[in-house]
Amino acid sequence: MKILIQRVSHASVSVDGTEIGAIKRGILALIGIEKHDTEDIIQRMADKLLAYRVFPDGEGKMNLSLGDIQGGLLVISQFTLAADTRKGLRPSFSSAAPPSDAENLCVQFISLLRHKHPSVETGQFGADMKVSLLNDGPVTFMLEM
Repeated sequence: MKILIQRVSHASVSVDGTEIGAIKRGILALIGIEKHDTEDIIQRMADKLLAYRVFPDGEGKMNLSLGDIQGGLLVISQFTLAADTRKGLRPSFSSAAPPSDAENLCVQFISLLRHKHPSVETGQFGADMKVSLLNDGPVTFMLEM
């Protein structure tokens, strides 16, 4: 599993011109589910995402997590994160989980996050989504297991 996180001032996602999720200050998390991902990996990544310290404390150091600031979390499934780009000029998606497996793990991941954090918004699995954000910093990290 790969999660590209961006610290944002605000972010939103739309499908067919209709906004389906939006947050103010918080994290936009783009998630890529891979073939080898398991429920254990999903659990550990949910915990890591919620505890990852990317927000500044009173001294300006990145010491605060999403929960510490009570920020919003916008989760978007993005299978292209699972691409292998090491060879050639075209991405290979051989490491990406099949859509049905990825959707099941994505639903479990979001459920775990909602159980542990009060403000979780999502995109729509498999849809053509338009994501809008204002990256704060910019601060962007790739979380992997």
